[in-house]
Amino acid sequence: MGIEVTVEGLTKSFDGQNVWQDVTLTLPPGEVTVMLGPSGTGKTVFLKSVIGLLKPEQGRVMVDGVDMVNGRERDVYRARRLFGLMFQDGALFGSLNLYDNIAFPLREHTRKKESEIRRIVMERMDMVGLVGSEAKLPGEISGGMRKRAGLARALVLDPQIVLCDEPDSGLDPVRTSYLSQLLIDLNAQIDATMLIVTHNLDIAATVPDNIGMLFRRRLVAFGPREALLSSDEPVVRQFLSGDRAGPIGMAEEKDEATLALEAGLIPARPSGPLPAQLQPSPGLPARRAAERRRARLLGRVQGEPV
Repeated sequence: MGIEVTVEGLTKSFDGQNVWQDVTLTLPPGEVTVMLGPSGTGKTVFLKSVIGLLKPEQGRVMVDGVDMVNGRERDVYRARRLFGLMFQDGALFGSLNLYDNIAFPLREHTRKKESEIRRIVMERMDMVGLVGSEAKLPGEISGGMRKRAGLARALVLDPQIVLCDEPDSGLDPVRTSYLSQLLIDLNAQIDATMLIVTHNLDIAATVPDNIGMLFRRRLVAFGPREALLSSDEPVVRQFLSGDRAGPIGMAEEKDEATLALEAGLIPARPSGPLPAQLQPSPGLPARRAAERRRARLLGRVQGEPV
């Protein structure tokens, strides 16, 4: 089962300017969370802070008893082994074929025999639909295949937490749809905690259990998918609808005068059923996180600690 990630009071700055401040949230074990936000709001910075690649000035990130912000370097390094990170561009080595790219973490961080490495690599390639492409170089395949190879490499060390940085960037809508289903299928198979940074509204609407949104240097919303998709928070509504009317401007947030002029232009939130969350493909197990989530939310409704 995936591991809970607890973020408390996290603040990160560059050159004295806050990227975001006092971010507090919990990624429930095994559940899928999407982090949204306009360009420049520090979503990737947040992801790198969770894994300990960047050090925020304040707050902490607790993973398996280790503070990824303030902990000893050797403890942070140990806890980092619990993560798998899928980079935005796949971050594949151009001179290595797909098999060797995916095998790289195993050769670098374990002492496994080549026979065992081959078993793991082929298993992960099968999970992402790349069997038969082992000998191809990254430059010989499509962007979607490179994304899947990067995801396979993120999975070879059996992570309990998977971080995906804009996995849909550069993909057309059809490939993005396949990727969305792949993420749900992987969660069903490995039951890992997943955090996905994306701009893609289809992914946000159909993949996650939870959604968060960064804007104006803070976490403006975080909660169950259903609550965020039906939210009346202006910035959340604007982002999810893609409307120009709202707090988000072309370069930065709009001033109060502009918002006042637009007040009558903001459309009412459409009524009707919410988009259905994707389910695992036929033949795969049910998502164990879904049952845990139901129990957690039921406890919240009944006023119990969650």
